Amino acid sequence: MSFVFSLKSVSKFYGDDTLFQDLSIDYTAKEQMGLIGVNGSGKSTLLKLVAGQALPDEGELIRQTQQNFVYLPQEDRFPGDATVEQVLRDSVKTRALEEKEVHRIVSRSMGKGGFTQPSVKVETLSGGWKKKLAICRALCQEPDLLLLDEPTNHLDINGILWLESILKAARFSFILVSHDRAFLEAVCANMLEIGMHFPGGYFKVKGQYKHFIRERGKFLVAQEKQQASLTSRMRREDQWLRQGAKARTTKAKYRIDQAEVLRRELTAVKQRNRNAATVDIDFNATGRKTKKLLRAFNLEKSIQGRPLFSNLTFELGPGFRLGVAGENGSGKSTFLSILERQMRPDSGKVEWAPDLKLAVFDQTRSRLDPEATLRDALNPAGGDSIHYKGRSLHIVSWAKRFLFMPDQLDMPVKRLSGGEKARILIANIMMTPCDVLLLDEPTNDLDILSLEVLEESLLNFPGAVVIVSHDRYLMDKVCHRILYLDPGNDALFFRDFSQILEHRRKKEAAASKPRKKPREKKAASVQFSFKDKYELEHIEEKIMAKEERAEDLSGLITLPEIVTDAPKMKAYCSELKELQERIQELYDRWQELEMLKEAAGK
Repeated sequence: MSFVFSLKSVSKFYGDDTLFQDLSIDYTAKEQMGLIGVNGSGKSTLLKLVAGQALPDEGELIRQTQQNFVYLPQEDRFPGDATVEQVLRDSVKTRALEEKEVHRIVSRSMGKGGFTQPSVKVETLSGGWKKKLAICRALCQEPDLLLLDEPTNHLDINGILWLESILKAARFSFILVSHDRAFLEAVCANMLEIGMHFPGGYFKVKGQYKHFIRERGKFLVAQEKQQASLTSRMRREDQWLRQGAKARTTKAKYRIDQAEVLRRELTAVKQRNRNAATVDIDFNATGRKTKKLLRAFNLEKSIQGRPLFSNLTFELGPGFRLGVAGENGSGKSTFLSILERQMRPDSGKVEWAPDLKLAVFDQTRSRLDPEATLRDALNPAGGDSIHYKGRSLHIVSWAKRFLFMPDQLDMPVKRLSGGEKARILIANIMMTPCDVLLLDEPTNDLDILSLEVLEESLLNFPGAVVIVSHDRYLMDKVCHRILYLDPGNDALFFRDFSQILEHRRKKEAAASKPRKKPREKKAASVQFSFKDKYELEHIEEKIMAKEERAEDLSGLITLPEIVTDAPKMKAYCSELKELQERIQELYDRWQELEMLKEAAGK
């Protein structure tokens, strides 16, 4: 494969902080690589270095001069008062092209992006459409290497799938920074993570994201074992040295030198393992045993005459995790506001268990005071002590749990990154025991390692969870059901994102078929049979019976004699999971029967 660029012992510093140091990486043509790392590891800076928009503080970048490198930054910047067509035309004006060719490239790009009005002002576009325009602008430049920094920001599921289709068919190389793991899995043929917890500052695997995760896990476990082995060897050498060994002989001198080499190696491995630390997330439940935390009946909501959802019925119990998905503007945040009691539905009702405790993650970060210090944001009650799960923790220890350094505590919130603000909100939620977590896009700005910890915390949270997210990877791993909101159509429940995508494909295929001329005959009436009537009359008692068994199992798995009996514990947990899924299926069927009954006029 032909050479594209090489990093030779490259280092970059930000003030007193080291982003990365002594990186040496070779990149060859046709690579389509995902680039990940914790927040602050230097992913965006690395892209800028490769793009020629920044210089290394140490080392050298060697680029193939005949290659066209195109950089797509996180923030989309456009000339003031420009139109869509002007932006795309400006992107190719440095190339010596005839007007006919310029028109062809711009027209094709607008068609690919779905821009039907060339003269529309860019400033009037939504965030999602601006991102699509930025992507189209980059593609117009016909890159040999495209450098994309968080390109799914502001894109809804339609936009993400659109970009996936472009990159899957790409003939150019690309390096892609993203925290969207399903997106990485779909488009990247190999993965590279930068971080000081790896020798050489990075870890690269040929293969897709899931394969990378398995290999990274094996490596980090091996590195922990290496530390244990080196520690044991160093202990023996220290004992020998304490016996007063002197370098009087060549053999003794050699052993002393080797002990020093071993000590340096152990120090380096220990430091790498310390650098592998992740945010510590553990949500705090009230411990209440109520089996019905929240019930919603026939919810309906419109905004300014535009219908969002209707006939929406469901129930949340302890341990149940409901995902909410849909395009931008489909009513996801509105739905959460209704559950939070901040907004009323147009019709239908929500029943909350008495004294229900809700904890809310707000995607707009509006609950944070930008002028407050990090210290005050982490501890709104004031003082140097945090009270968490019956224990008192010093503010410095609490801050370190969320990867904040002591010298950041007096920094104003407005100077923190999006990921750091997200970690503050998570910290605030953890401090207050709750029954239901309402999370609106909690994955925005979080790095992948933090997302993995968030997933595990949600899986272990004993209360109920409602989570709005575009993160397909997280939703599939965490949620028992996903509610898909599609304005103008019935809200539907699905098992996972693959079912949602299949539903969308069928809907699009049906919409693309030519409509047949309707025959002039009376439409068949909706039938609500005796069997349906019988099922509706008895479905609640079926649910109650299964909920009673689920409640019994929830109590059993907390008993000491069951906790210590692995086979019984496994069997009870498996039965409880199946029961919870069956209960939700029965609620879905209940809603379906009620709608059928209403449509039949019974």
